[in-house]
Amino acid sequence: MDELRERPGPPWRRWVERTGRGPAWRSALFVSLFTQIGAGWAAHAQSGRVALDGFARLLLLIGPALLVVRHRYPVAVAYGVSVVTLVYVGAGYPYGPVFLSLALACFAAVVAGHRRAAWGAVGLFWAGHLLIGHWLYRWLPPTGDGPRPWAQEVGVTAWVPAVLAVAELVRVRREQWARERVERAASERRRVDEERLRIARELHDVLAHSISVINVQAGVGLALLDSDPEQARTALATIKAASKEALGEVRQVLDTLRSPGEAPRSPAPGLDRLPELVEQAATAGLGVDVSTDGQARALPPGVDLAAFRILQEALTNVMRHSGARTARIRLVWQPHALELRVDDDGPATGGAPDGGGNGLVGMRERAAALGGTVETGPRPDGGFRVVAVLPLKTDAFEEDL
Repeated sequence: MDELRERPGPPWRRWVERTGRGPAWRSALFVSLFTQIGAGWAAHAQSGRVALDGFARLLLLIGPALLVVRHRYPVAVAYGVSVVTLVYVGAGYPYGPVFLSLALACFAAVVAGHRRAAWGAVGLFWAGHLLIGHWLYRWLPPTGDGPRPWAQEVGVTAWVPAVLAVAELVRVRREQWARERVERAASERRRVDEERLRIARELHDVLAHSISVINVQAGVGLALLDSDPEQARTALATIKAASKEALGEVRQVLDTLRSPGEAPRSPAPGLDRLPELVEQAATAGLGVDVSTDGQARALPPGVDLAAFRILQEALTNVMRHSGARTARIRLVWQPHALELRVDDDGPATGGAPDGGGNGLVGMRERAAALGGTVETGPRPDGGFRVVAVLPLKTDAFEEDL
C-alpha cells in the first residue's frame, strides 16, 4: 500500500490528480468572489462599457454557480457557462474575469473526456463573440460602440486553444498515472502471491521432511519398546532432535513474516548441511551415499537453498513412498549449472511420488524460479529418480555482484 500512496513526479502532480475529484464548490466559490471583485475593477478601467448593474452581478454569479456541478454534468455546464458569458458580453458589460468560469468549465469537460463538448462550447462562444463584435454591435449596448479591433479577436482566439491544450495535457497525464497505479498494484499483488508461495513451499519442505523422520522413528520406537528399550530410546531421541530442528526452521520462516524488513536471525540452509541431512536419513533407517563430480564452489544463496530443499524433499519421498533402504545422491558441478541426482532402488510403497504431489510440485517451482528444471520418474531397472538442474548464474546473483 505504501507504493500506491507514493506520488513520484513533478510537484504539480498532486494537483493534476485531484483535478475533477475534489469538492467543486470551493473552487466555484473562489471564482465567484474573484469574478465579482475583478469585474468591479474592470468597470473602472473600461469607462466606455455599460456600468455593472444587478443583471450583470447575476450573470457573474450564475457562471460560477454552474461550476459547482461541472464534475457531474461537464457537457451541460460547458455549454451553459458559454451562453451566460455570451449574454454578459452581448449586454455590453466590461471585459474581465468573466471568462474564468468559461475556462474552468471547458477545462473540466476535457479532463472528464468530453473533448468535443469543450470545443463545441468554446466554438459557440468564439462565433458569438465575432458576431457581436463585428455585426450585432449596432443594435446592442453600449450606444455608439464600434466594431471590435481584430487584435482583440486574435487575443481571444489564442486564449481558447491555450486553455484547451492545458486541459488535454492534464487529461493525458492523469490517464498515464492511472495506468501506472494499476501496474504498481498488479505488481504488488504478484509480489505478495509469490511471497505466499515461497513461505508455503518452505513450510511444506520443513514439515514434510521432519514429520516423515518423526513418523518412521515413532514406528521404530513402538515396535522395539518392549524388546529393545535402548533402541527405542534412540528413536525417541531422534524424534526430539527432528522436532526441535523443525520448530527452529518454522520459527525462522515466521520471523521473516513478522518483520519482513529485517534480515533473518540465522542463515538459510544450504548444501553445507547435506551431511546433517544424510545423518537424519540414516537415523530413519535410510542409508544415503553421496558422490560429487566436478569442482565444488560457492553458490548464490537462492540456488544453495533450492538445492538443499530439493535434496531434502527427494529423500523424504524415498522414506515415504519407497521400500528402499538406500539412496544415492550425486552432485554434478557443470561450468554454468549444478545437477542434482537422487536415485533409489524401490520398490514403491503407497502412492507413487510421480503423481504430482505437493512435494514434487514444490521442487519444480523452486527450480523454475531460478531458471532450472526438475525431472522425476521411475527408472527402467526399478526404483525412482529425481534429476534437478539449477543454473549457477541467476539474475539475482549477478545483481549482488
